[in-house]
Amino acid sequence: MKSIFSKVKLRGRQILCLSILVLIAAVGEMMLPSLLAQMINDGVADTSKSKVLTLAILMAGITILACVVNFLSVKIASRISTDFAAELRGQVFEKVQNFSATELDRFGTASLVTRSTSDITNVQNFLVMLLRIGFLAPMMAVAGLVFSAATGGKVSSVLSVAIPVLLVGCGIVILLASSYSIKLRKKLDRINQLFLESLEGVRVIRAFNKQEGEKVRFEEANSDYTATAMISGRITSLLLPIINVIFGVTTAAVLGLGAHYVETGAMEVGSLVANSQYISMVLMSVMMLALVIMMFPTAYACAGRIAEVLYAEPSIQDGKFCFNDRPLRSSVEFRHVTFAYPGAQEPILKDISFRANPGEVTAIIGGTGRGKSSILKLIPRLYDPLFGEVLVDGVNVRDYEVDDLRSLIGYVPQKNILFSGDIASNLNFGKETGKEADWKEAAEIACAEEFILKKKNGYHDAIAQGGTNLSGGQRQRMAIARAIMKKPEIYIFDDSFSALDMKTDRILRQNLRAALGEATVIMVAQRISTILDADRILVVDDGRIVGQGTHDELLDTCPLYREITKIQPGKEAV
Repeated sequence: MKSIFSKVKLRGRQILCLSILVLIAAVGEMMLPSLLAQMINDGVADTSKSKVLTLAILMAGITILACVVNFLSVKIASRISTDFAAELRGQVFEKVQNFSATELDRFGTASLVTRSTSDITNVQNFLVMLLRIGFLAPMMAVAGLVFSAATGGKVSSVLSVAIPVLLVGCGIVILLASSYSIKLRKKLDRINQLFLESLEGVRVIRAFNKQEGEKVRFEEANSDYTATAMISGRITSLLLPIINVIFGVTTAAVLGLGAHYVETGAMEVGSLVANSQYISMVLMSVMMLALVIMMFPTAYACAGRIAEVLYAEPSIQDGKFCFNDRPLRSSVEFRHVTFAYPGAQEPILKDISFRANPGEVTAIIGGTGRGKSSILKLIPRLYDPLFGEVLVDGVNVRDYEVDDLRSLIGYVPQKNILFSGDIASNLNFGKETGKEADWKEAAEIACAEEFILKKKNGYHDAIAQGGTNLSGGQRQRMAIARAIMKKPEIYIFDDSFSALDMKTDRILRQNLRAALGEATVIMVAQRISTILDADRILVVDDGRIVGQGTHDELLDTCPLYREITKIQPGKEAV
């Protein structure tokens, strides 16, 4: 809990104002039983209507003032907790944006969603309770003990037994409940993960008629969460009965003992009433404090999960190389690079070496799962290699500031992600200041204009989340146009032509050749036709480069490349 408060500071002026208001409310409520005792002893006993009326008006005024003060304190406490949660949520979002792929893989999408929403909300709810009741209850309890001792004498000795018993009972329940808090958060992560998977893969699930199987899988996780929540709920449900029993027994003891003292003349009726009120306030304060403490285990577990995100050190750190001192332009070089994904048994890339020069197209081809896309992910530092060097413009990528490095690169990933908004806003991901002329230029090069112009609103036509209202080929062309808008020095295409027909593929590659000038192009492709005219083709198998050269050279020197050309029919085999 302390760790997140060190990241997000509470405003001292607001806390001071809240403390003053809570103190005023506590003093006001403490005065009421004393005034009631005075009314009974001096007003009712002496049949003084004027004194009764005066004290009644005074008590009503104090009650109204306490209500106003309580309203203001609740408003300030809510404002403090809401501002705290908003700032904390912003910091978590900013931190996640700076995570490398390694951290994203470690936490998982579902867990990060839960931490940035549900967990922060739980901390916010605990904070508002702490600011209101956590400040008020101790004041009320201490003041109640003092006034009770002053007005009740020996009757208040009942509290010396009641309070320890109440604290022990509440403490046991809270300790038992706290052990289930972290378990519940982890099980909630699992439910969110399955729910996200079912939403993202709904088309595949329906295509394979796996609705029942997914339902069973979700029900298992849901039942597991429900069972744990039920146990936690049963334990927590013991708290109120324990408090009520202790409250009732204490009240009965106070009234019984007080009646004896009243009968013997050692105590006045008004003092007994006031003392019973003070004892009730003390017990109520302890009960409210127990309710706040009961929320603590869940809030503590949530705060720990949030702190894990805030204090996670990204594995990709900025270098200190001066961006303008690059010795080369538009070049990429791999020198004996070996790479393995976190937790993998063996490297996916082994001793990779090649060079891509300005104005050239370097293509990578090979079997599925052989490491082609992994090569591309190392260039913008989505991951770092285990051994060897990746150089961009003659400088090791580790030496760049990450933002500087990525400003050189236009990346089209294998999974084309579009964002909710319109076509123009998605294109402007590549260039924030892009205008219609820039959109048209990029769309023409990417062969996207032909379907954009058919849209009712053209470049301002809506794009659904993930681009689900576009076909696969349209999403690919949009992603390529977005990269072209950036006008980078290095283009990276990760199997970005697979959804295009042969004609569109050929026209798009011709457009790229004509428009990109001295920019370097590195692409992963599956079709021979896509890479026929590449300046350099790398054939990757089992994480190694087993062939390197032009199409004609590889037909003579690389058996695997010849095999690929024979498998692919028609003109692709030429």
